[in-house]
Amino acid sequence: MRRVVDVGERDLRVVEVHFKGGARNRLHTHTTDQVLLITEGEGIVATRTEEREVVPGDVAYIPAGEEHWHGARPGRDMTHLAINGGASETTITERPEEN
Repeated sequence: MRRVVDVGERDLRVVEVHFKGGARNRLHTHTTDQVLLITEGEGIVATRTEEREVVPGDVAYIPAGEEHWHGARPGRDMTHLAINGGASETTITERPEEN
């Protein structure tokens, strides 16, 4: 993970995140809206009930409070920019045994 823009408690945070083949984060929520801009590779952005495959140039919008996860497709790496409000907080909602 590499911070691209971080103005703390002000307006905006932009983080570049790279996932190795098949890696993903856990189901989670944010207290602000989130935009993911896919920059490299092939990935998945998902909720508990729906998965969407993403490629470079795709943009995913995740409203505040929506449970979701994102990561690389199996056998593929994926990089995205994660854009959140500066004061956004993340809550993991998936228990380890659900993996």
